[in-house]
Amino acid sequence: MTFKDLGLRSEVLTAIEELGFNAPTPIQEKAIPHLLQEISDFVGLAQTGTGKTAAFGLPLVSKVTEGNKKPQGLVICPTRELCLQIARDLEQFGKHLDIRVVAVYGGTDIRRQMNEIKTGATIVVATPGRLVDLTNRKAISLAEVEWVVLDEADEMLNMGFKEDIDTILEKTPDWKNVWLFSATMPKEVAAIAKNYMENPLEISIGDKNSSNVNIDHIFFVIKERDRYAALKRLIDYNPNIYGLVFCRTRLETARVAENLVKDGYNAEALHGDLSQAQRDSVMAKFRSKTVQVLVATDVAARGIDVDNITHVINYNLPDEVENYTHRSGRTARAGRSGESLVLINGKEHYKIKAIERIIGAEFTKGHIPEPKEICEIQLMNLVDKVISAEVKENDIEEFLPLIMSEFEGMSKEDIVKRFISTEFNRFLEYYERAGDLNAKIEKGGSEERSSRRRDRGKRDNYRDESKTRFFVSLGRKDGLNPGGLLRVVCDSTGLTSKDVGRIDIMGAFSFFEVDKEYSDLVRNKANGAVYEGKTVKVEMTNSKQDQQKKTTDKRRQRNSGGASRAGGGRAGGSRGSSGGGRSGNSRSRSKK
Repeated sequence: MTFKDLGLRSEVLTAIEELGFNAPTPIQEKAIPHLLQEISDFVGLAQTGTGKTAAFGLPLVSKVTEGNKKPQGLVICPTRELCLQIARDLEQFGKHLDIRVVAVYGGTDIRRQMNEIKTGATIVVATPGRLVDLTNRKAISLAEVEWVVLDEADEMLNMGFKEDIDTILEKTPDWKNVWLFSATMPKEVAAIAKNYMENPLEISIGDKNSSNVNIDHIFFVIKERDRYAALKRLIDYNPNIYGLVFCRTRLETARVAENLVKDGYNAEALHGDLSQAQRDSVMAKFRSKTVQVLVATDVAARGIDVDNITHVINYNLPDEVENYTHRSGRTARAGRSGESLVLINGKEHYKIKAIERIIGAEFTKGHIPEPKEICEIQLMNLVDKVISAEVKENDIEEFLPLIMSEFEGMSKEDIVKRFISTEFNRFLEYYERAGDLNAKIEKGGSEERSSRRRDRGKRDNYRDESKTRFFVSLGRKDGLNPGGLLRVVCDSTGLTSKDVGRIDIMGAFSFFEVDKEYSDLVRNKANGAVYEGKTVKVEMTNSKQDQQKKTTDKRRQRNSGGASRAGGGRAGGSRGSSGGGRSGNSRSRSKK
């Protein structure tokens, strides 16, 4: 199905073609035709990042009357960031139509927003508190609103906006249509549907309250005193992480972020004690990837609409188990994959079971990486960056004679050793005496379930003792891709693609896994194979997890056009590399 098949106005189709939209997502495919053609209330349940804004935004801009100066469409959402994002999207969708979108939200000059509404607004996008304030000042009339969209309804209720939503809906006409979009369907959201909607069509993409299937959920059992040290290891083990760290309280959020900054990581805190200007500054840094790790509370992070987040790390689990869905939903957006990592102590395993029941997915029990594994990951990350670095011959040409004279008499091996030591010694020293941070599940918890992710195209991202990992001397620069690597392995050994596990293609080298029973076969047959005229060196690697997170770097570069310098982490204070018409509008509607 294409967007042309959905019944959208030609002007809107032109706009989304210019935006590069190709095919509708499942929620868009099901919601848009109904919202365009029917006069009814609607409930759409889908995870964050599945295209809900376009699911209600495209039909909304198609249905409002061009040139109308009073609000016909009203979109209510939980946070300023989401409010601005929705308003920008609606403006893009309707840029070839004579409609005006106005965003109203707290933390900024209300008089300016009053003037914008007075000038004329076809669609108003608002946070609940500011909209109530405007209605109390009689600065906005909701008497002609025909469509009310409640976006992220569950989050608004979790944030305590129920009374404000009730007030707003009571000020709108009885004959309006309410379109409710939510990631989960708790009883409070169901109550809104019961009180303010009449026989709504309900569409659910996936099971209610379910988690995005592209997210790997992994938990780690640690001792309480090691929580921060474990967090640093997870970050160090993923040098290209672009992620969110969730804490329960503002105080803990500030403390964790402060400690990360002191230890050399590109981190910032996002919590309720920040002014709006401070919050805007933090979010601008995070969106530009100047900040690599954002440490946030649940409330402060609501409404964050940022693509390409690779990891969500639960420093501790939320007080309300249902909030885990919102946390994990910040990654794996728009069809991408991601990881949600959870730190728990030995007594908290029952919480994992409770979350599994709610999200309909199983967790994998992970292993906090050992110091040697982290050092190898970081070292190879550094090597990969050096190999992949752009060489500007003209800029460095005049300095080369002086540099080469300084290295005169040193072998290539000596130069490499000294270069690595300069960048890496202090990082190695920090982890030299670091111990194992993994703890046991205390009595009452159950042992790790056997993973079924492999059968679903997922693989255990941290430790699979049944696999042997191999190093391959070719990478992306050599034109190697997963299919090519499979051909090399399978043609030389007689194995099938089903026998090959995880594949990681890096800039100048690659890795793959096979079951241990095939280790000798691969070592003897694949080493020395030829790929597009190049001899392939294949060796067993001692590290159990070595370069698996390089896949994240590859994915981010592909999706965002290149990653910013990752990590910057220096554990223990030392610098490391981790570290006009309207469709369906002429009608007579009876009051509800």
